[in-house]
Amino acid sequence: METDHTYQPAPASGGGASAEPVVMGPEFKADAPRRFARMRAEGPVHRAQFFPGITGWIVVDHEVGRAALTHPALLKNAEPAVAMLEAAGFLGHQRGTGLGGNMLESDPPEHTRLRRLVSAAFSPKRTAALEPRITRIAHGLIDALPPAGQTDLVETFAAPLPIAVIAELLGIPEADRFDFRRWTTLAFQVNHPEYATAVASLHGFLRALVEEKRRAPGDDLLSVLVAARDEDDGRLSEDELVGTAALLVIAGHETTVNLLGNAVLALLRHPDQLGLLRADPGLLPGAIEEFLRYDSSVERTTNRYAAQDLELGGVHIPRGSVVAVALSSASRSLPQEDGGDSDTLDVTRRAARHLAFGHGIHHCLGAPLARLEARVALHTLLSRVPDLELAVPAEALDWFPVGMVRGVLSLPVRYRTVERPAEGTAS
Repeated sequence: METDHTYQPAPASGGGASAEPVVMGPEFKADAPRRFARMRAEGPVHRAQFFPGITGWIVVDHEVGRAALTHPALLKNAEPAVAMLEAAGFLGHQRGTGLGGNMLESDPPEHTRLRRLVSAAFSPKRTAALEPRITRIAHGLIDALPPAGQTDLVETFAAPLPIAVIAELLGIPEADRFDFRRWTTLAFQVNHPEYATAVASLHGFLRALVEEKRRAPGDDLLSVLVAARDEDDGRLSEDELVGTAALLVIAGHETTVNLLGNAVLALLRHPDQLGLLRADPGLLPGAIEEFLRYDSSVERTTNRYAAQDLELGGVHIPRGSVVAVALSSASRSLPQEDGGDSDTLDVTRRAARHLAFGHGIHHCLGAPLARLEARVALHTLLSRVPDLELAVPAEALDWFPVGMVRGVLSLPVRYRTVERPAEGTAS
């Protein structure tokens, strides 16, 4: 077993000003479930270094996490923490990706207004109507693979499927999808040397695309948002329009990429569970909730900032502190109705409970779409790829090194495909 040189447990009270902060860097993230488990054993709230110069508090327990996600004094407005952000060179990142206003990084009433503008596009009825198209995309990706061999399942399946879906929803040309996949991946890695260039490129691309939709609108969501901006001045500023587009592009596919990657990896590491799903695809809807609970693709929330002194889990949080909730850890600590072991993957678990999509007013708007994409993608993969195994040891996989996302950067597998089933086969 690896020797842990970076984890410093907080005092039994759950953390204190004297405790060394947990450094949430590459070593931590590669071993996050185990390290979060140790933290939970010590207390619900800990000091954490999210990035160099940005130290705050992370909540690892579900009960305290839910309270933090709805706490009236924990806001997205970074004003109380401006001095620290500025000193760390992070002032431009206080709005998530730095691409402008969006609902994820806003408080009411701005949040309410922005969320209302896009909520109709993610209604259950509209989402369900996407299933045939998602099914065709998934089968097309399997069709494009050689009948047998080795591939990076992230790049050939897990990534292109949600990219195609969100790109079609927003009206992003197919020729541009490779570039924005790269830009959005880098947008989650703020310490990457190409981060600033990627964000600037994505910013410029989206502004140009907005102008194109203004000149020649289509029936896509971005054209609808442009119309809302232009027809009712004040509903959306230009920065909010670009920021909302950026949020939909990034959150609308990158988290699903990692949901699929984490789910497949979990199955390959638990062949008994893979066998159960192959034998009974009807387990898939519940299994997806289990994958979300077991290894969430959103490891922690975006930052919140303490607008006043407050207390969380018995820990004093001073005004101006950065606070994040470890959604993955909170989900692992959430008692399950079936009484099963929360650290065990169980695709037969009924109604797995988790916080993977957050809680409160910022609960993920795209959750129904993510669930649909995961169900269709995994059903297609399991039905079309009967032989699937890791091509490298699981310990050799590279994980996202920093930030709020949890996922492998690549997933090398050996596989064999079979012919596509007849049209009309349920998925």
